[in-house]
Amino acid sequence: MKLNKILVVVATFALMFSMMPEKTSAQWSLGASYEIRDEDPQNGFGVRLERQILNKIPVVNLKLRGHFSYFNDDISYDNRTYSTDITNYDYGLAAVGGVSLGLLSPYVGLGLGASTLDVSRDNLPQNSPMDSENNDSAIYWNGFVGAEVSPIPMIKPFVEYRFEDVANYSDELSDVKNSNGRLIFGVSLSF
Repeated sequence: MKLNKILVVVATFALMFSMMPEKTSAQWSLGASYEIRDEDPQNGFGVRLERQILNKIPVVNLKLRGHFSYFNDDISYDNRTYSTDITNYDYGLAAVGGVSLGLLSPYVGLGLGASTLDVSRDNLPQNSPMDSENNDSAIYWNGFVGAEVSPIPMIKPFVEYRFEDVANYSDELSDVKNSNGRLIFGVSLSF
């Protein structure tokens, strides 16, 4: 008897969700961003592509996201006698959940990514212990919180803070450290 009641409740909710009208909102979103973090290189750019899923649920937004970020800096020592070029890029996938509260849409997410650090040094004396190019990669978990504002339905400015747990890079430069997070400002276009 109890099993029948549970089945009736589950069937009722399934029927209610299937009868809800589809949202006519955009399914895809493409964003570009400016990113700031604590370690060298400190400033970079990013892109993200999002796909809305389960769009029959009102007020709640569930999305899948792919992101790519690029950071580059040229550090010179002793009036350009020695220089170091640091390039860091990362990419990953994440699940995003949020709510729509009028023009404001706060969200949270969790994902997995990969980061690559490339360091090249120029004009160092031969046989110097740092006279080489080094590459290192790490896989990380990331989480983020953010909010989009939608004054125009297709264009949405956003701000986001992404924190990550990166496995330690090898010590390539003494002043390059792992970051706990980055602040991201951007705009996304929905289509």
